Amino acid sequence: MFENCEKWRKDFGCATILEDFHYDEKPLVAKFYPQYYHKMDKDGRPVYFEELGAVNLTEMHKITTEERMLKNLVWEYESVVRFRLPACSRAAGTLIETSCTVMDLKGISISSAYSVLGYVREASFISQNYYPERMGKFYLINAPFGFSTAFRLFKPFLDPVTVSKIFILGSSYQKDLLKQIPAENLPVKFGGKSVVDEATGGLYLSDIGPWRDPKFIGPEGEAPEMFSMK
Repeated sequence: MFENCEKWRKDFGCATILEDFHYDEKPLVAKFYPQYYHKMDKDGRPVYFEELGAVNLTEMHKITTEERMLKNLVWEYESVVRFRLPACSRAAGTLIETSCTVMDLKGISISSAYSVLGYVREASFISQNYYPERMGKFYLINAPFGFSTAFRLFKPFLDPVTVSKIFILGSSYQKDLLKQIPAENLPVKFGGKSVVDEATGGLYLSDIGPWRDPKFIGPEGEAPEMFSMK
């Protein structure tokens, strides 16, 4: 397993991906598949948001490719390991090794879910095989009717430790999220108090967190910008 992982990292170019890969289309892609980090949860983890219900793969494919989307995914994983987690550890005063994920399913349909299935499958494979044990908490919010029932059918095939980190919530999710994420760190759109100025990139592109704060940036430096604001 270790040898396979090391071979994959070499073939994928993980050692230099933060310097070599430039996802210049990210500001446009974000409109059709919002994926972003925003501050920390109560345990000091970086919080990652993904609005799967807002995906529009047809428009995205006019801008980028699935291959570049997966490159961006690995770029983000490497950035988490190299920059986000060390900065969060300094801010929290303790070792932080995992992240907190909030996946919003609001507005998701069978057709939209099917359209992104290939990407999600590949993304999940990379996550499970090459970046294990990075998931601290995983919240699925605005889960449609019947989602919890369907999930229970798959639970026997999942690692019990992984299952214990997953929380499936409907439209009344705010109370549960606020137990894990401070109101001042949770975006207003999810029931918190965090507001982001559009002039700085807005919620999707501002990338606010300790990894941008000089007080918590170590010798490895600040997390690199994926793109240049115009």
